[in-house]
Amino acid sequence: MAKQALILIDIQNDYFPQGKWPLDGVKAAADKAAHVLQAFRQAGDAVIHVRHEFTSEDAPFFTPGSEGAHLHTKVLNEAHEPVVLKHFVNAFRETNLRAVLEQHSITELVVVGSMSHMCIDAVVRAAADLGYTVTVIHDACATRDQEFNGQVIPAAQVHGAYMASLAFGYASVVSADEYLKAQAAAA
Repeated sequence: MAKQALILIDIQNDYFPQGKWPLDGVKAAADKAAHVLQAFRQAGDAVIHVRHEFTSEDAPFFTPGSEGAHLHTKVLNEAHEPVVLKHFVNAFRETNLRAVLEQHSITELVVVGSMSHMCIDAVVRAAADLGYTVTVIHDACATRDQEFNGQVIPAAQVHGAYMASLAFGYASVVSADEYLKAQAAAA
């Protein structure tokens, strides 16, 4: 039987309205992530938190040791839930994430968090390339407006483009409600 883990990516204080790098819709996304987290805890499934911290004090956000780099209270880890510290976009790069997954014989990943166009995209593609079956909970992820070639691309379009891309070849992409309903039906 496949074993699954919830991976919460970078749901940290700096991404919230009072932080240094606020994301569009981050509160609603964190609420959805918290619902999925609760379901995983109730089922006794593995939960792994990933926290980004830049190595430089002059980073635009997630500076070392700052309050902004702490996990947000909506999804704080419990004592038995590992927190993987990363310094790069891809949560597998130079971290113990893969070792933690292997230690628990995890074969399926459910991914929530931020930012859709960076760390979510990177971890999902890497996980799929490593052979994991991946599900992304799209409404439990957030991003922000981006600029390219002098044009501002609204966060909703950035998010949609990345979710569509991941759904095309790397993951199942579903809403929190769809996911939780399917899990309840399978139980």
